[in-house]
Amino acid sequence: MSDTQEKQQELSEVLRVRREKLAALKEAGRDPYEITTFGKTHSSDEIISRFAEMEGDTVSVAGRIISKRVMGKASFFHILDGKGKLQIYARRDVMGDEPYAEYKKFDIGDIVGVTGEVFKTNAGEISVKSHEVVLLSKSLLPLPEKWHGLKDTDLRYRQRYVDLIVNPDVKNTFYARSKIIRGIRDFLDGQGYIEVETPVLQTNAGGAAARPFITHHNTLDIDMYLRIATELHLKRLIVGGFERVYEIGRIFRNEGMDPKHNPEFTTVELYQAYTDYKGMMELCENLFRYCSRQVNGSDVITYQGTEIDLGSPWKRLTMVEAVREYAGVDFGACETDEQARELAKQAGIHFEGQPSRGALLNEAFEQKVEENLIQPTFIYDYPIEVSPLAKKKPGSDWLVERFELFITGRELANAFSELNDPDDQRERFMEQARKRAAGDEEANMMDEDFVTALEYAMPPTGGMGIGVDRMVMLLTDCFSIRDVLLFPTMKPRE
Repeated sequence: MSDTQEKQQELSEVLRVRREKLAALKEAGRDPYEITTFGKTHSSDEIISRFAEMEGDTVSVAGRIISKRVMGKASFFHILDGKGKLQIYARRDVMGDEPYAEYKKFDIGDIVGVTGEVFKTNAGEISVKSHEVVLLSKSLLPLPEKWHGLKDTDLRYRQRYVDLIVNPDVKNTFYARSKIIRGIRDFLDGQGYIEVETPVLQTNAGGAAARPFITHHNTLDIDMYLRIATELHLKRLIVGGFERVYEIGRIFRNEGMDPKHNPEFTTVELYQAYTDYKGMMELCENLFRYCSRQVNGSDVITYQGTEIDLGSPWKRLTMVEAVREYAGVDFGACETDEQARELAKQAGIHFEGQPSRGALLNEAFEQKVEENLIQPTFIYDYPIEVSPLAKKKPGSDWLVERFELFITGRELANAFSELNDPDDQRERFMEQARKRAAGDEEANMMDEDFVTALEYAMPPTGGMGIGVDRMVMLLTDCFSIRDVLLFPTMKPRE
């Protein structure tokens, strides 16, 4: 018999025994699934942190059995609750013969409620001496024995519920994620922003260069899109008179998947009247520092072995300067698209067709620069070709007031001085529509209603979007976006 067959046989036996235990409980009128409540009074961390004042107190705790050592008339086991693990001491002469005998039949994975006295063992471990142990839910499947040694990340993501049970670090990441999102809200609320909600289902997928998911509304008999950004609705609110708004929400893009991308992800987008992209830069720095201090207690963090300093003033380079510094090409000195294409060839920048100077600048940046931006760096003044919603830079016919934030070679934020000229916006939408008609599925759609909103006048406005998942990755030292999503998108198993 092979090792695999032997393990399968052992598992089958475990499953059979657990099912038999459940059947016996039901037959005896003690179906654990019929229990509806348990009077839990304290969590594990409360008892451990407040032991000095709670020693000798009677408490009720509840959680999952994760280890068990039975020694005849006495035994120890650990339970895992939402805050950590706690040792329980069980004695036959305290619990009684029959209850103790029933307790000994419990399995690792079972969820129990314990009432008992807080004390410290001779070995110095804070524990609860149980008076009563109640089975609250029967585990029919055994937990993995050596989960920390497993390298099957696919299984961890598919069965996140098991991952959370047996891997405390995973749970800590999601506690940190919650704290970061709360920090974003606290910071922006403190700056006078209000949180709003905009439609997820839209008749026009705009605000970003991305391929949308398409669905169909039966009653209206029209195709609709899951939003690819919250931008255009939020700017409508600026037109309507709100001066500082933000939204934290799910975004959906029908694109590829890799360590940085998931088809649904979370962003925070914010818009502020009477400021520009430089105002957004200052806000961005302060927001990241605030969240880092909330989670890590410091402006200096370590990401994948590299120290990242969020506290020092962040580097600022125009895209032209960055490409000149890292790729040795000065597209700012080019006067024609032909000159730009020749420079790009000489620098080994790959491109197809007859791209413009601005498109080549962006291509050079992505190919030669982005991966080098490890410490926080603002790259600003982008070509108009890749920025259809940003205001032109005064005195330039090919650059706009836009920045992106890069840390660890990844883009984490994108911001504009928002375009508020309705005629210019209509022309840019038309250019995007031409690209879309030519086969570019990521080009922006024409949004006549948004142009109409601009015709009512939008004040000078600064706007910014931040990838919340990437922010969490940075502040929790996680390499893959799947490590910060509780349920990442997975291909179904056949």
